[in-house]
Amino acid sequence: MSAQDRLADALYGLGWGTVKKLPEPAAVRLGRTIADLAWKQRGKGVQRLESNYARVVPDASPERLAELSRAGMRSYLRYWMESFRLPAWSEERIRGGFDPKDLHHLTEGLAAGKGVIIALPHLANWDLAGAWVTTKLGIPFTTVAERLKPETLYDRFVAYREGLGMEVLPHSGGTAFGTLARRLREGGLVCLVADRDLSASGVEVDFFGDTARMPAGPALLAQQTGALLLPVTLWYDDSPVMRGRVHPPVGVPASGTRAEKTSVMTQALADAFATGIADHPEDWHMLQRLWLADLDPAKGSS
Repeated sequence: MSAQDRLADALYGLGWGTVKKLPEPAAVRLGRTIADLAWKQRGKGVQRLESNYARVVPDASPERLAELSRAGMRSYLRYWMESFRLPAWSEERIRGGFDPKDLHHLTEGLAAGKGVIIALPHLANWDLAGAWVTTKLGIPFTTVAERLKPETLYDRFVAYREGLGMEVLPHSGGTAFGTLARRLREGGLVCLVADRDLSASGVEVDFFGDTARMPAGPALLAQQTGALLLPVTLWYDDSPVMRGRVHPPVGVPASGTRAEKTSVMTQALADAFATGIADHPEDWHMLQRLWLADLDPAKGSS
């Protein structure tokens, strides 16, 4: 393990070990302080966040983009402070920590017994939403996690999410899709963060007026299993409660090849994501390159 990997693992370990012991107001203040320091340093992540916001809010002035990126970093650090503390939250705190609209799309879909796929962008705190589903609704679900380096850091994330009641599969290895399909055929719930393709083999979509690539998995799973595909968007307000919306189902087109159906369905997901991101751009934590025009042509990824 490199020195950089050891440092990353140690810092995350410190976060989960120390931050979760802080009183909530102290954790909030700490997160905001770190966010403001990072924003003032204007590192690559902050610059990329601002560049991405320029696509979401194309008429924004430089001053407005700076305000957005500062708010975006505060939202991003709120995500981390909450995530570090979630394992120490009481069940009552988790139940009261999320308030989604139009939940009937999810509950009715699960009641139908055909399985449900929830697809989300990197908005607000998807881990809190997941903990709410397992705690408040009492519904277990399966998700996929990117393999992080070092491996010990990935193991920390898996243990953290499993501790919140999630079944976590590795993104790499080729077996995740089959397991997800089985869970859906059993009438289960699958939740996938789906606004950034990690394989460079995803589906091209129009996203805020330019071409991006998003994963094909949610649409393919829905076609193969008959499960309901639901976009979900999340946001913060000035309260300690995260808000969210379960969007109407994305249907499988009646005609076309599998690739054509997948393209139509993934575009529908992108459109739903764009609605939520446009309404709350500061809560979209996209500190990486996303649009094809921004990617390195030689590598095809950031």
